[in-house]
Amino acid sequence: MTPIFLAYIGIALMIGLAGIGSAYGTTIAGNAAVGSMKKNSEAFGSYIMLSALPGSQGLYGFAGYFLLNGFGLLDAGIGWDKASAVFVAGLFLGFVGLLSAIRQGQLCANGIAAVGQGHDVAGKTLILAVFPELYAIIALAATYMIGAAVGA
Repeated sequence: MTPIFLAYIGIALMIGLAGIGSAYGTTIAGNAAVGSMKKNSEAFGSYIMLSALPGSQGLYGFAGYFLLNGFGLLDAGIGWDKASAVFVAGLFLGFVGLLSAIRQGQLCANGIAAVGQGHDVAGKTLILAVFPELYAIIALAATYMIGAAVGA
């Protein structure tokens, strides 16, 4: 195995795991939205907003690639130290994105179900859903810091 191959495994994990998490999270929330539309179709705007929220983690995984590539870390001459840093950053951001998107989707699904039952909780659910999102943002910031530290 070459160092660049290890780095690209990290990139693949970063984008893949975060994307899988977003796919699961948006599906969980979307399923709740479909069920809630049967009772309260008037709140479709709230359903869309809450269903789309877990999709951001997949974007963070994709943004992580651009951050690391911007530091010049993904060239053929990369050493084992930098390749290992890219791999670890990818693994970290990928798993945080995976888990936070799924849990955020579950949280949003509960809010969607409550809105479907006539409760005015869409805005409050959105505020609560920011908490799992925060950890994905922290993982993206950590990826940036790792890239800045080893890319210099």
